Amino acid sequence: MSTSSPRFGILGAARITERALVKPARAIGSRLVAVATRDRQRAEAFAAQHGVERAVDSYADVLADPEVEVVYNPLPNALHGPWNLAAMEAGKHVLSEKPFASTAEEAAEVRDAASKAGVTVVEGFHYLFHPVMQRLITLLDSGVLGELQRVDAIIAMPAPAVGDLRWSFDLAGGALMDLGCYGLHAHRALGRFAGGEPELVDARARERAGAPGVDEWLEADLRFPSGATGTVRTSMVHATRDMSLRVEGSRGEATITDFVEPPLDDRLVIRTEAGETTEHLGTRSSYTYQLEAFIQALHGGPAMPTGPDDAVAIAQLIDRCYGASGLPLRPRKPLSTEQRS
Repeated sequence: MSTSSPRFGILGAARITERALVKPARAIGSRLVAVATRDRQRAEAFAAQHGVERAVDSYADVLADPEVEVVYNPLPNALHGPWNLAAMEAGKHVLSEKPFASTAEEAAEVRDAASKAGVTVVEGFHYLFHPVMQRLITLLDSGVLGELQRVDAIIAMPAPAVGDLRWSFDLAGGALMDLGCYGLHAHRALGRFAGGEPELVDARARERAGAPGVDEWLEADLRFPSGATGTVRTSMVHATRDMSLRVEGSRGEATITDFVEPPLDDRLVIRTEAGETTEHLGTRSSYTYQLEAFIQALHGGPAMPTGPDDAVAIAQLIDRCYGASGLPLRPRKPLSTEQRS
């Protein structure tokens, strides 16, 4: 790895790629050197539109490219784990969209492979790096809100179209995998203010009609070692979009109005005995903050808090939620020899 910004290879042409990598890379001067999709013409069109230096024939060709130092994986959920493993086998660092594996078992394999390969692997919980979330953490750390007593996360959106990949059980879809994992992650991020890791108490879900095993909504109740409680409510059939995170302390409370995508609404509302204040923490992309932190980690800076150990813990919570709600774990999709070559 050079001391300059790393060179990225891209797997697929997912819609999230422009926001999650293309624009942040352009903002900080990272090179996008290769992209592959299932269709070469689509890869060429993507490369031309987004300034990627070349289109190649297959995902395996991206991994084999000697100029690619970091692989960005925004493929459907079920393809995160296997292609993350393949990228590490090729000696590449990985920035993976969340969740970075279909199950906790697979996540542990990714973690162990990253350690063996000596590469950096990051799960893309970008919200954590934005000043709005960091300010909430500072408020709790300073004692302004008192002892943490409750955390409530709502991650809801109107329904995607019928046939959307997020409704596919085989591709590890569902509301918890697509959205709710943000709520679980936020609870873990705040756990140090409530004695440590949150534990699942109970979970409920509704299965999507015509999509066996796929949750269209799921609710989870959690408890921290201190006795503080929390809830995650996630839905892909909600009337409106709601991505709020509320924390209640013994001396006050604070609400992030959009913790998943803070640039869309950068408000943090704080209520204490002194009154109510609203802070605006900036509309710079959370993905840009994440990419900067990732690059610093590659160059010997602080380790990413969203690394493999964190990813395994989130995957374990996801598995427990599905078990408690009566839904099956998402399936794994190992790559064939042909796909790897």
